[in-house]
Amino acid sequence: MTEKKKTISLIVPCFNEEEALPLFYEETVKVLKELKEDYEMILVNDGSSDRTLSVMKELAEKDKKVIYLSFSRNYGKEAAMYAGFVNATGDYVCTMDADMQDPPGLLPQMLEILKKGEYDSVATRRVSRKGESKIRSFFARLFYRIINRISNAEIVDGARDFRLMDRKMVDAIVQMSEYNRFSKGIFGWVGFRTYWLPFENVERIAGKTSWSFWGLVKYAIDGIINFSDVPLNIATWFGIGMSFVAFIMLIFVIVRKLIYGDPVAGWASTMSVIIFIGGIQLLCLGIMGQYIGKTYLEVKNRPHYIVSETNGENITKIK
Repeated sequence: MTEKKKTISLIVPCFNEEEALPLFYEETVKVLKELKEDYEMILVNDGSSDRTLSVMKELAEKDKKVIYLSFSRNYGKEAAMYAGFVNATGDYVCTMDADMQDPPGLLPQMLEILKKGEYDSVATRRVSRKGESKIRSFFARLFYRIINRISNAEIVDGARDFRLMDRKMVDAIVQMSEYNRFSKGIFGWVGFRTYWLPFENVERIAGKTSWSFWGLVKYAIDGIINFSDVPLNIATWFGIGMSFVAFIMLIFVIVRKLIYGDPVAGWASTMSVIIFIGGIQLLCLGIMGQYIGKTYLEVKNRPHYIVSETNGENITKIK
């Protein structure tokens, strides 16, 4: 009896990928056809300002397995990935970037591992950061160390969003409908058995990255806040510690005055202490403000994305 073919859903978030997308499509489809499995390619246009949408339409015209979703504006990569998860119908679902930094040639090996049934997900991780600046690499590694220490979501150093998952893991991810999304953390939080596939870093095939250094810093902070309450605990302990120090210093000043009659001198040092404590207070308020802001966005319950244009049937246009 012939084994029934499985369907692979490929989710590709795109932001200004006019140059890279045709090259990505040709290379990826070649690999998918060699796999001899049915597939659908879900291209998500995340409010691009170039001809990305036009390229998607051209690809959809010549390949009926290409489904494109175009957002009404730029909602971010996390929203684009979520839109893909919501609308993917395949038995296996794969997320990857269009810039060819996620090598399509790894797909056969990933599918072979998943088909054995021992794992629910095959995730990729870079074993080198060739092409990245040393400062960026240092902060990236620092982020992974910090978030793994303070959260209950396992995030492997060098982890990419390039990952092949079975249906039950994807269904679990879709159920996590939080507005403030951090997919690397979500993948780790839902659990399931994951095989980590290492590969050498590959530079972009065309175009420029939309991620600036400060954009990545903000993304890292979002990830920490979304998956850990340790910053709030740090703020609390800062408050307790500074209160204790202030109490000890107050006793010291009173005793010195009563015993020695020595007035407390040092206007400059007093101001330095006040400024330091004020800075600590503002830092703690800022940390609490980050969590309150996230809560504010969640309770408004706004949609993650709005699809303005698509060629797909039964597409969830607002979610």
